[in-house]
Amino acid sequence: MSDTPDYARSERAAYCDLVHTLGPDQPTLCTGWTTRDLTAHLVIRERRPDAALGIVVRAVAGHTESVRAAAAQRPFDQLVAQVRRPPAWSMSGIGPLDRAVNTTEFFIHHEDVRRARDGWQPRPLPPGLAGELWKRLPTAARFSLRRFPGRITLAADGYGELATGSGGLAVRVAGDPGELTLFVSGRQPYARVEVTGDPELVERIQRPRFR
Repeated sequence: MSDTPDYARSERAAYCDLVHTLGPDQPTLCTGWTTRDLTAHLVIRERRPDAALGIVVRAVAGHTESVRAAAAQRPFDQLVAQVRRPPAWSMSGIGPLDRAVNTTEFFIHHEDVRRARDGWQPRPLPPGLAGELWKRLPTAARFSLRRFPGRITLAADGYGELATGSGGLAVRVAGDPGELTLFVSGRQPYARVEVTGDPELVERIQRPRFR
């Protein structure tokens, strides 16, 4: 049996513990969503494959939102319990797949709740979690920044650098793996990073949706 901590599981538990403590009506970094809305999103992502498709396919996003809104009407404690214990038949119920698809997902959503509160500060991440986020960052960055009109270098001290973007003028984003993960996921105002390079690109890369 591996002694490597299961960070998908620990971030899931930390998310559930936090929202259970805070309650259903607290803000998150997901625009317009409370902790109830975000938790309902996580429920349908794992329990309604027909609706989960709309998270990435715009053509069925309306169906996804209607299913999520209906789920959000359930008792909040029930929603949290369902997130805490994903169904065995889902990808989240299979250890290696759970780690592959949920380590970054639950880290981000845990921070969506933490950083929506006054006085938040970055938390020190276990080196193992930072390493897992760094390992998964190239795929996320290349998807999020694929249309960005410039060459982007993401750099984390002690982990290395990776390049993405469409080439041309350059911008560099430096921070630890957790902060870079939040940055490329569209949480730029809440990510503690240093952005340098071409002034126009520096401004553009901090806009919503990396326009």
